[in-house]
Amino acid sequence: MNEVLMSYTLPRPMARPGQQRPVFDARIGSNSFGDLPDWDLSDLYPAPDAPELLRDMAWLETACADFAAKYEGKLAGLSAAEMLDCVAAYEAIDVTAGRIGSYAGLRYYQNTMDSERAKFMADVQDNITNFTTPLVFFSLEFNRLDDGVLAGLTAANADLARYTPVFERMRAMRPHQLSDEMEKYLHDASVVGASAWNKLFDETMAGLMFSVAGEEEELNLEATLNLLTDSDRAKREAASHALAAVFDKHIKLFARVHNTLAKEKEIEDRWRKMPSPQYSRHLANHVEPEVVEALRNAVVAAYPKLSHRYYKLKAKWMGLDRLQTWDRNAPLLTEAPRLVNWAEATETVLSAYAAFDPRMAEIAKPFFTDGWIDAGVKPGKAPGAFAHPTVTTVHPYVMLNYLGKPRDVMTLAHELGHGVHQVLAAGQGELLSSTPLTLAETASVFGEMLTFRKLLDGAKTPAERKTLLAGKVEDMINTVVRQIAFYDFECKLHAARAEGELTPDDINILWMSVQAQSLGEAFDFADGYETFWAYIPHFVHSPFYVYAYAFGDGLVNALYAAYADGLPDFQEKYFDMLKAGGSKHHKELLAPFGLDASDPKFWDKGLSMIAGFIDELEAMED
Repeated sequence: MNEVLMSYTLPRPMARPGQQRPVFDARIGSNSFGDLPDWDLSDLYPAPDAPELLRDMAWLETACADFAAKYEGKLAGLSAAEMLDCVAAYEAIDVTAGRIGSYAGLRYYQNTMDSERAKFMADVQDNITNFTTPLVFFSLEFNRLDDGVLAGLTAANADLARYTPVFERMRAMRPHQLSDEMEKYLHDASVVGASAWNKLFDETMAGLMFSVAGEEEELNLEATLNLLTDSDRAKREAASHALAAVFDKHIKLFARVHNTLAKEKEIEDRWRKMPSPQYSRHLANHVEPEVVEALRNAVVAAYPKLSHRYYKLKAKWMGLDRLQTWDRNAPLLTEAPRLVNWAEATETVLSAYAAFDPRMAEIAKPFFTDGWIDAGVKPGKAPGAFAHPTVTTVHPYVMLNYLGKPRDVMTLAHELGHGVHQVLAAGQGELLSSTPLTLAETASVFGEMLTFRKLLDGAKTPAERKTLLAGKVEDMINTVVRQIAFYDFECKLHAARAEGELTPDDINILWMSVQAQSLGEAFDFADGYETFWAYIPHFVHSPFYVYAYAFGDGLVNALYAAYADGLPDFQEKYFDMLKAGGSKHHKELLAPFGLDASDPKFWDKGLSMIAGFIDELEAMED
């Protein structure tokens, strides 16, 4: 079902998926990093068969039916106080559905190969979908209210007026909503549509094993991707070939997943009269298409002074005339391989947060002490990292696959930033707390920047400073350049699919066109790399999500520049922005900092920070 409408007609079981870390092709290694924490999900429910969960599931079924019986066909006649009661009842249902769905989803992500967990999540998803079908009328009927009637209601009741941002986002869908009967059908069918293909993709990826030359045992996806950052070039090459071989073996399945999801989206977009495949994402993000286009154009125009220039410099450092794709995330030759234990990672991030503002570290501490982080690499565990906000009456949970690399410390800083943001935004309540994806990356990328600056300030030698700068530049290129290249790939993929079925080779060609453009002339592309689109989860789970990373990075670079320049009361303004959650538009949130994302020149500020780091690295060569 369409994301914009779905978010206000009760979400699917993983109620609001956590913001995932952008895919960097690397994250893990061995397991001797101290006592890594596991999730304690009992703050949601003690067990799948707990009386509390069974009670809430029964309550949800009754509450949804009662809501429909009380309000369906009657919204136009409600007083302001009655409409507030209606919204509050809806929000209470949202909390319970989100709590149940979050528990089922997080248990599943702990071990996606466990059939009992998969069944439990699927059953929960089916139940919630069935129970909430009677609520589909709400946003549809609400959107049929006369503008003047709604204005009168909100003018008469300040508590109701607080929900105006929710109402505005709902009513943005007015031109795109279908008949009540069709919306109910799409709601019911969602469990066998994109959701089912998502699960097929996740389970397939979790089950893939890779035979890497020189490794004694087969490795899973995370461990194999990790080798792409190994200091041994032969290991990186072997890992790349192993990835390519397995992706190629399954390429027809991955092509089928993408063909089906893109066609399903095209059909629904056509019925909803969406002007482009990207438009529903822009609506969900509460961002104007022209702002995203300005971001995309600014980044593509900056490829030569960012990625192209940096990778030529990296080839020189590595003593190579040309780089291969397995050299992209290679550590510098001057960099001694180093593993960071969990205690050091914890202290590094918390002290960086505390140096900015002690309140930030205090908010972050329970993640480490109360079972809010699941850090270890385990069989069947979902790859990557994310922060999931669950519901505003509980707390967020962070998932990592921590294996001690310096980049894993930055991932911890990133996901913890999401967690802090989610804790602060929870005060807005369930319907207003969820931050648009474009702003959801703000606290995470800012947390990374704080941690990076702390490490950079503590660098003891020019070589250490160079290593830190190069690592940050690579992460920023991965966050900005790589994600915009991903966005362009998706745009091309969905446009091509609208013309007909795509073969694996068709998709491979689209992938290579954006890779060559974004990486530049320093690279050769060995056979097999053309299939590396296959493992990127964002294309499957959240079409066109990826530009949010570049948006967040550019925004944070501009924010950090204001902080570094000594903007008065920066910390208070920053906390106010995070506390706002989804209650304000990006223009309103950025105004106190003197920033405006709708100004095309805004993006050049953030890109200039990356270019400045590369300038410093080039100067070190003189």
